[in-house]
This record gives sequence, C-alpha cells and structure tokens, in this order.
Amino acid sequence: MSTPPSSMDVAPAAAPVAISWECLTNTARDDRFRSRLELANVSARTIAPGWTLYFNTCRKALAASVSPGFAIEHINGDLFRLSMTGGEPWLPQQRYRVEYDSLHWAISVTDAPLGFYLVPQDGAPIDLGDPEIAPFVREEQRRRAGFDRLPTEDAARRHLRNAGLRELPEAEIGRITPQPRFTRFGGGRCRLAPGAPVVHAPQLADEAALLSAMLAALPDGPPGDTGVELQLGQVALEGACQEAYELEITARRVRVRGQSAHGVFNGLQSLAQLLEADGGLPLGLVLDEPRFAYRGMMLDVARHFAPVPTVLRLLDCMAAYKLNRFHFHLTDDEGWRLEIAALPELTEIGSRRGVGPDCLPPSFGSGAAVETSAGTGYYSAEDFVTILRHAKARHIDVIPEFNMPGHARAAVVAMRARHDRLLAAGDPEGARAYLLSDPDDRSDYESVQLWHDNVICIALPSVDRFIDTVVGEVCALYRAAGAPLRVIHTGGDEVPAGAWLASPVCRARMAMEGWTGAAQLHGDFVARCRAILARHGVEFAGWEETALVHVEGEGMRPNPRFAGSDFHAYVWNNAWGSGQEDCAYRLANAGYCVVLSNAANLYFDLAYAKHPEEPGYYWAGFVETRHAFAFCPLDALAGAESDDIGDPMGRPLDPGLRAAMQPLDKLGQGRIAGLQGQLWGENARDAARIDYLALPRLIALAERAWSPDPGWQRIPDARVRGAAIETDWNEFANRLARRELPRLDRAPTPYGYRLPPPGVALQDGAAHANVALPGLALHYTVDGSEPVAASRRYAAPVALAPGALFRIASFDTRGRRSRIVSLTLDTP
Repeated sequence: MSTPPSSMDVAPAAAPVAISWECLTNTARDDRFRSRLELANVSARTIAPGWTLYFNTCRKALAASVSPGFAIEHINGDLFRLSMTGGEPWLPQQRYRVEYDSLHWAISVTDAPLGFYLVPQDGAPIDLGDPEIAPFVREEQRRRAGFDRLPTEDAARRHLRNAGLRELPEAEIGRITPQPRFTRFGGGRCRLAPGAPVVHAPQLADEAALLSAMLAALPDGPPGDTGVELQLGQVALEGACQEAYELEITARRVRVRGQSAHGVFNGLQSLAQLLEADGGLPLGLVLDEPRFAYRGMMLDVARHFAPVPTVLRLLDCMAAYKLNRFHFHLTDDEGWRLEIAALPELTEIGSRRGVGPDCLPPSFGSGAAVETSAGTGYYSAEDFVTILRHAKARHIDVIPEFNMPGHARAAVVAMRARHDRLLAAGDPEGARAYLLSDPDDRSDYESVQLWHDNVICIALPSVDRFIDTVVGEVCALYRAAGAPLRVIHTGGDEVPAGAWLASPVCRARMAMEGWTGAAQLHGDFVARCRAILARHGVEFAGWEETALVHVEGEGMRPNPRFAGSDFHAYVWNNAWGSGQEDCAYRLANAGYCVVLSNAANLYFDLAYAKHPEEPGYYWAGFVETRHAFAFCPLDALAGAESDDIGDPMGRPLDPGLRAAMQPLDKLGQGRIAGLQGQLWGENARDAARIDYLALPRLIALAERAWSPDPGWQRIPDARVRGAAIETDWNEFANRLARRELPRLDRAPTPYGYRLPPPGVALQDGAAHANVALPGLALHYTVDGSEPVAASRRYAAPVALAPGALFRIASFDTRGRRSRIVSLTLDTP
C-alpha cells in the first residue's frame, strides 16, 4: 500500500496553489456523484513535474473515473492522492480542471474534500487548507440520489414548521431546566448577598464552596437577612433516590436538602437558575429527582483533540443541566489521547497527526504540519487527573473509552513501532509483548471510514497483556484523582467484514478451539475483556455490537452469553428504516443494562437540518433540538409524529413498523439505565464547533433524561399525541430562548450555541418571519446590508418595495447572529 511522503517539516511558504471544488451532480447515478476540482498555480514560480496533491474526503473517490491526464489514489482512511500522469511543468497562473466520481453523494459543505497539501517533487509538504466550495444551488446538487424525497430546508419551510409556536406569557414558562418534578412559587421575593451566611454539614464542604463562589459573583449591596442552609436528609418524595433534593426559599432562609451530597449539588444548580442578577430569588418550594439514573454526554477527542479547558467547560455545562455521566472517547483510528507510562509510543506516535515518520497520517483535514494540527494532542497523567477531579467535584462520573478491536489503528500503529524499536535493539521477546497486529495477516477488508488495517489481531496473547496494562494504569489515575471508576467502555463497534480471516494467528486459534467463524473469535475476545475488567473491579461497557450475535434467518439478535447487569450495552444504530429500531428494547428485555444512544435523536454530530451550509453528517437523518426533546425513551416511535417520521431519505416507513418492533417488557423497562448524547469528533475541529453541535441539543437531552415522563406514549391517538408534544415543545422552546440561552451568554466564557435561522414567508407583498425558539430577537434590513444587533427588530410583517432585498437573522443577547436569510419579492 502506498504511503504519504515522510518529512518532519512542512514548508512555511505562502500557499502556491488555490483550490476550488464543486459538486456537479448527485443524480446521474444513485450510488455515486461527480465533482470538479479547479487547481491554479497562483505563485510566480513554476512547479516542477512530479508534484502530488493530498487531501481528505469522507466520500471515496473512484480512481477509474478521473479526468484524463490525472490519477487519484486511495492511500488509507480518508486520505487520497492526486497526481498528473504526464511530465509537464505547472506554470504560473496555469489552471487545471479535474473531474472525478465518488461514492454516495455530496449535498453540503461537510461532504467536500478538505485539508489539501502539496508535495513538490523535491520539497517539503505545503499546507493549502480547505478549498473554496461552490454553492449548492441546483436540484441535482441538493438531492442525494433519485430516491431522496427530503427537501432542502429553506425559509418558507421553516416558517411553516414554526407556525404553531408562539411567545408565552412569563408566568407560563418554567423557571428551572430540566423541568422539576414539583414547583410552587408565590409572589414574594428575597435577596441573597455576597456575604450571606452559609451553614452546612461537614460532608458538604465542596457544595458550600460552590455556593460561596456563586454568591461572590453577585453585586455588592445591603447584606440582607437571608442565609442559606445546606442539609443532608430525607427528601419529601416517596422512594426518593440519592440525587433527589428539596429547595425551599423563604423570606429569611434558603434551604437546600439532599438525599446525598449529589442531591444538594443538584439543588444548587436549580438555585443558580432562579438567582437573578441582583441576588433576588422567588419564594417557593422545589421537590425534584431524576427520571433516569444515567444522563450522559459523549465527547470524541480522538478525531480532533480537545484541550483540557474545552473539556472542563463542557463538564461545567453538563453539570448545570444535571447530566452525570461523561463518556470520554479517548481512542480511535485517528488518535490515542491518554498517556500510558508503560507504553509511551501510544502518545508519542498515536497522538500525532501529519506528515512525518513518527505520526499518523492526516485525517479530517488536519493537514501536513504535525505540531499545529487539530489532530495532534494528548492528555498527560496530570491533565487526566485534573479532568477527573473537576468532574468529581460536579458529581459527574467519567467513563473512559478505549475502542477495540476495530477503530484501533492508532494503537496498532503505535505498538508496531514499539515492536520494531525493541526488535532493532535485540529484544525480540520484549518486542512481541504488546504487539497488536499479526505481521503475516493478509486479511482484505475496508472499514466504514475506509481503513484497511485498523483491527487488532485478537488471537494474540499480547493483546490481553496490552489491555490489562492500560486498564491497570487507568485505575491508578482514578485512584490518584480520588474519583470513582465503575465502568470502562471498550467500544467494539463497526468491525469490518473480512477482518481476521487471513491471519495465520487467528486461523490457528479458531482451528484449535473448533470455531467455524470469526464471530466466535470475536465473542471470545469480548469475554476476555470482560474478565480483565472484572479483575480490576470494573464493569464492562461496549457499543451494541458487543452484545449481539448473528442468528441464521433472523439477523443480529441479543447474545444470551453476556446478559447481566454488569454488561452495559450502548445502543446507537437504530435509525429509522435500519431494521434495528427496537435493538435497545430487545437487549433490555434479554437482560442487558442499556444506555439509549439513538442516532436519529441523540447523535449531536449530525447536522441540525438539510441545508448546504449546516455542518455535520446526516447518515441517520437530521437531528434538530426538537428531535432530542421529543424522544420517548421507552417507546421511541411515540415521539415521532406521523407526519414527521420517515427514513433518512424522507421516505415513509412501513406502516407495520410498530407491530414489528419488540416493546419493552416490565423487566426491560427497569434495565434502561438512561440516555446519552453523542458528539463524534470528525467535524468538531475546535471548541467553537463543539459548542455549536452540542448546544442547545444537550439541554433538550437533559430535559428528557431528568424530567418526569410527559406521558406522550400513553396517548393512543397520533394527532392528539402530536398536539401534546407540540404544546410541550412550545414551552421548552420559550424556556430555551428566554432563560437558558441568555444564561449561556452570561457564562465566564460564553457558549457559541447554534442560533436557528428564521423562517420567512412572503404574503401579500410583505415578509412574515418567525423562529424555532420564540423570544429570540430577529433583526432585519431591507437595503441589502447584513443585519446586525443594531438593525431594526422584527415585530410585525415588513412590507417590501419592488427590488428590495430583505435580510434577517436571529440574535443572542451578545449580538451574535444566526445564518442570514435573504429574499426579495420575486424569491420563489
């Protein structure tokens, strides 16, 4: 297999090549699309023959389809190479047009190639960055294939979808998010001052420190008579769990009582939401506890590294909305992010991406330069302990994930480098001690992310030693942090077909055991992992694939071998139309502890809407904030209104789907541990993108995981059920716009959440506008200029003169705006 050139240095010179890219059509064939690259030598120097151009793309380019005179080669993963087949020099200002086909389709900026770098014949790589992307304006550019029935989102469709929403009176909007079990507020008010006395039990010193910091941020003023008591004790809720709390606010006293310190902490989060800028509080009572014990958020830092401050900030946001599990996806094909002292190569090589001998290749547009790459970085032991302690102080359990046996290329490459180093040093036994690959393996496979060598050889005894060593060090880090480690997630998803079949080591193990297929080998690996974790006092978790087995004639079904409360199955691949919509329920009924991670509702790396400028993938559909809010955990079909549900292509589902889905039985309901949002990192290049993708969807996740069951699934009539969901969504949307998003704006480092673009419809010569979150400010212009926060605020339909260009956007309290919507009287 070809590899990119090796060079430790990337030339710092200005980019000599300008690149633009355009999708030409998606509809000529249903399984591929055609696109065009335009390459221009914008320097004053001739580029010598023999140059190559590397780039990343999530859509596999087809070598046989490229324009004459050029060649495209797949290197590995999402890395491709373009070269000229002739020997002509590339003259200054000379342009080339290169057309080629790729698999599937391209309908948004996320589908475009990115991370280009030029390798001259005899020079260092030169980063060129991302191309200029031509707009997706024609029908054949916006449809995924001939069978794509889902229209591109536009202003008119948004306006129609938002038509049922309205701004509510202040008294009808909840004061606390997630919505508590019980609240009662009167008309009185008290005030807390920075010096307010705080009385607390000795076990609540951490919570008292949090409260003191909250009070210290209040403006100076008269001290007042109101003090705060933090207590441990029985909460006035029948069968209250350990996270339950009472919050009582009277004229002279604020009392927070929790079943545990965690309960007191939860009560303080509600207190923080009620606390006004001047320290004012409404008099009242809150009784509250969560619906689900597990309320999680997953962050993938393997694809793009997230620095420690970014992680801590996400933990703060989680805590503010009472999420209590942080699933830390630390490893994948494209990166290993945690220092393991016994195996330094894991971070010396596995945490670095770029062009060079001791790193992984560029992925997801990370570029040739290693040190400045968004794909480079790792957490030292000290960093990790800092994260664990920060999470513990906020009562968040950190669940580390080390993905294997697939999605493991970073570890495989790092341990191969260790092997080669020790072998060269004359230590063959030490070289083999942690090897994760069979050097004689000729298995032919391709993963979903286009890797050909990303699977661990699970028949090697060194693999068990590797896992045991990593787990041992991780346990030591948790002990150093004083943080609980109850579960380690082992990944286990998307092992490509064909892995292990041509590995002599695997074939020998299978023959020795009398196994007839790779599935038995894989099942043995899962059992060994579970046993290793158990020896360290840690429970096993994995994606749904670890709990499933193929049954002839029935497809993938729960594997009875591993069912038990100590086996945590995270179920993700249940997109509508997948045939796996009820996978979570089947596993729960079969005895597994299940965490709902449904892609169609809880994958926050997916695009919010079908729009060319909306970042994110969309393989399981488009996930709006409303989709997370309207999710019914115990009856997923009930949360999708009859006119809204369809497969990711917008095609209606089989009417018999509900009858075919296995419902949860009574025991199965008790095995649904809770919900988790997933933020995969392929498109999360930086903190700003993490904010945009996570928020406000994270808040909707918290609402559904904590708040009492709204009972939608018990409404048999679909229309009545849809109306009930619409009413509840309207209140939540008001709460977001008028309470929670302004809170995010006031954070020490404000969050860059997504602002929904307005809906606009032209009626009788006037522009009528609305927004998905009623209460957000809309500002507009009619002279073609870009709207800013000082522009006129929309309050009523705007009459448009012929030729006037109406432009409008939604704004947050800091003056940040959404995507601008533009139209004229003749806009279709």
